[in-house]
Amino acid sequence: MGLYKYLRQAWKKPNEEHEAVQKQRLILWRKQPVTVRTVYPTRVDRARSLGYKAKQGFIIVRQRVDRGGRMRSSDRGGRRPKAARRLKILDKNYQQIAEERAVYNYSNCEVLNSYYAGEDGKHYWYEVILIDRAHPNIQNDPELRRVAAQRGRVFRGLTSAGKRSRGVRLKGKGSEKA
Repeated sequence: MGLYKYLRQAWKKPNEEHEAVQKQRLILWRKQPVTVRTVYPTRVDRARSLGYKAKQGFIIVRQRVDRGGRMRSSDRGGRRPKAARRLKILDKNYQQIAEERAVYNYSNCEVLNSYYAGEDGKHYWYEVILIDRAHPNIQNDPELRRVAAQRGRVFRGLTSAGKRSRGVRLKGKGSEKA
């Protein structure tokens, strides 16, 4: 087995030592700002499988998202019940929200993909893989150039998490394509 397969197994079934390291990591992450740029990915196997390459033009950002239901604003004032409720509530998953917040801070980049990094009782952490649109390494790669040309892809639901929340990437029974 290769190194990445062992790393994947360690994340799927952590032993006591790995759980202790992750607990210390979460304590440290809680004290950090909401958006943190990291030098290298926490889960190298996952990042590589999602398209990350260790070269210039790639940026890894750890994004913290608060857990719990998102409050839906209720209108105050005299309205009949039909007009008082929100007509459209967008169903987004936490991962998509993390991607949107990460690209908001790095506006010259596009989201390539993202993956789960950890959670505690109050927060989720996702690591978002960003690519610099104007970097020569990105422009010289035909596949990455195509992704970089899709401006605002995270806001249009074109990332993997966005497709999942739109119902394009279904899992389970009945998801076979005809």
